[in-house]
Amino acid sequence: MQARISTALAAGAATVAIVGLLAACTADALEDEPTSPTSSDSWTVTEDTVTLPPFGEPADYQLGGSYDVDADVKIVTRDSTSEPAEGVYSICYVNGFQSQPGDDERWVVDNPDLVLRDDGGAAIIDPNWPDEFILDTSTPEKRQRISRMIGASIEACADRGFDAVEIDNLDTYSRSEGRLSIDDNLALAKLFADRAHGRAMAIGQKNSAELADRGRSAANFDFVVTEECFRYEECGVYADVYGTAVIDIEYTDDLPVPFDEVCASDDRPATTILRDRDLVAKGEPDYVFEHC
Repeated sequence: MQARISTALAAGAATVAIVGLLAACTADALEDEPTSPTSSDSWTVTEDTVTLPPFGEPADYQLGGSYDVDADVKIVTRDSTSEPAEGVYSICYVNGFQSQPGDDERWVVDNPDLVLRDDGGAAIIDPNWPDEFILDTSTPEKRQRISRMIGASIEACADRGFDAVEIDNLDTYSRSEGRLSIDDNLALAKLFADRAHGRAMAIGQKNSAELADRGRSAANFDFVVTEECFRYEECGVYADVYGTAVIDIEYTDDLPVPFDEVCASDDRPATTILRDRDLVAKGEPDYVFEHC
């Protein structure tokens, strides 16, 4: 994760068949998760079709505030607190492995055992985002509870009309001081994918190039949203796993070459965006948006 408020031909309006997906209360692909059904995870998933973004078409990344979509833009990502953009493929941003800023009561007060703790009992935070607590994914029971709580946000996105969800902070195990594992987070990601697919939504991995293969095969992510894969020379890693199903956001404050050169490169994903680091809304002084 670098920022947040947070090569082939385009696949067009591709779809992927999701066959025999089980609800979040069924066995996890990585390990058996305990079942504790509630009304929000009691659906029956049958053969269904999840629609993928039209990769290769222009996209916008509007996490810092929603604004009118340019006429040529066909894909927009907005925060889970926002409404989807009308007439375009809309992706809902959800912070899946850390608390949202200002959401302390929900986690620290009401569910303190779901916040990862150090040996002294203090909550562990993301050093780059000091108002976000790392969630404790270390046991199947905790993952089930987290999946139901975060799942409410996923379901709200579906109810408002979003086409897909993007799950951030898959890599919190790397900030857990050894208390969480890759398998822990992938197991929770699979529960998120089951829940999204159960509402006929596609689900996207966010960053973590080192987990691209397992994100696709074990967690069942349908596509990937990357930040600065061109800057860090990781785009090929994602393409090897996800093919054209990649959306990349580059940032103005750390661009290695002019954006025209990025767009002319064969190494970039077909859908590539340039944004200001804070992702401010159109009309703000630092707003930047370009695409290729």
